[in-house]
Amino acid sequence: MTNVDLSATPTEIDDAVAEFRRIFAEFAQRAGEIDRDRIHPFEQVRALADAGFGALRVPREHRGFGVTLPELFELLAEAGRADSNIPQILRGHFTTVEILRHEPDECRRVYWLRRIAEGAVFGNAQSEPATVGVGFNIQTRIRELGGGQVISGTKFYCTGSLFADYIRVAALDEEDSAVFAVVPARHKGVVHVDDWDGIGQRLTGSGTTHFDAVPVEEQGELGRSREDLKSIGPFVQIVHLANLAGIARNLVDDAVELVRSRRRTSLHALSEQASDDPEVLGVVGEIKRHSVTADSLLRTASESLEAANARWEAGDRPEDLYTESYIVTSAAQVAIIEAVLAAGNLIFNAGGSSAVRQGGHLDRHWRNARTLASHNPVIYKPRVIGDYVVNGRLPKAPYDRQRKR
Repeated sequence: MTNVDLSATPTEIDDAVAEFRRIFAEFAQRAGEIDRDRIHPFEQVRALADAGFGALRVPREHRGFGVTLPELFELLAEAGRADSNIPQILRGHFTTVEILRHEPDECRRVYWLRRIAEGAVFGNAQSEPATVGVGFNIQTRIRELGGGQVISGTKFYCTGSLFADYIRVAALDEEDSAVFAVVPARHKGVVHVDDWDGIGQRLTGSGTTHFDAVPVEEQGELGRSREDLKSIGPFVQIVHLANLAGIARNLVDDAVELVRSRRRTSLHALSEQASDDPEVLGVVGEIKRHSVTADSLLRTASESLEAANARWEAGDRPEDLYTESYIVTSAAQVAIIEAVLAAGNLIFNAGGSSAVRQGGHLDRHWRNARTLASHNPVIYKPRVIGDYVVNGRLPKAPYDRQRKR
């Protein structure tokens, strides 16, 4: 296991991490079963929230733990090792925390950070089913009704919203400016449709959500300033990379268990015991190699973003402040995806035909990794990286795509 040094943080974070790891261990025992039977992890998400997991990045002055980004991503990788649905469910939550940490309005920032420190969980609602062309066009609208603001529209890929207390919704205000609006997840005007049918990450609640005149919460407008959202591009991708690194660690765990439990070998094996078979041991070694690659690149990407954030907090904010982090993260994305998908395929070589039986649930690792790899299409990243390295052309900002009408 790769462990981030948490010794620089106060004693209470040590106690909290011990509790998180106890909860992770419970997740791991049922991860295959709940994936097979499609049992949504409501209790698991709530247990983590009650233990303070959602407050990891909330600053200490607002009653959170104030951990660094490398520490956060390490814990998300540990969660992904136990059950890869969990980091993805909470991706929108932790993205909201990062948006709030950069929110220039102090009242709004403090209001929501303290709610999160008290255990509130955020979901995400950005993408829309009617999207066409390059980027995306937002159709969801905010309007005045009865002396307050309400939001109406339909969103897809609403990861985490099924488990949330509040949802951060991308919408257009009456001036056609794109903003994030915070709405209550359990309002009668919110309809969660559990229609996500992906081959992997089946329990993330990543389906459709309908909003019908749902009131915007007090202090519920976030992210109007695009300059304060630039860190989010690399951040949201590194959450996926942490999850993929966790899957790779789980593949090592399962490969070791598979080999140790084997009672039969092949006709051409050089040993009667799989645990002594050079070819089988080589397969496990390759899986471990891929896991180490993922861990190392995760650390590199997270440290790059942490360094950029430190400059931002110090007031050093050039236009390209987060570009290097975005490029490093994109390069890490390409290599981690390749490594984890390879590991997910290799594990079947560590076992015989029994490795493909449903009871082992080993297929979920590749399915989950393949699904995570498809979210921010990796095919574009080598070109984006090369264009920056050769031509100095900055990557497009992910939260500045709304076209003017």
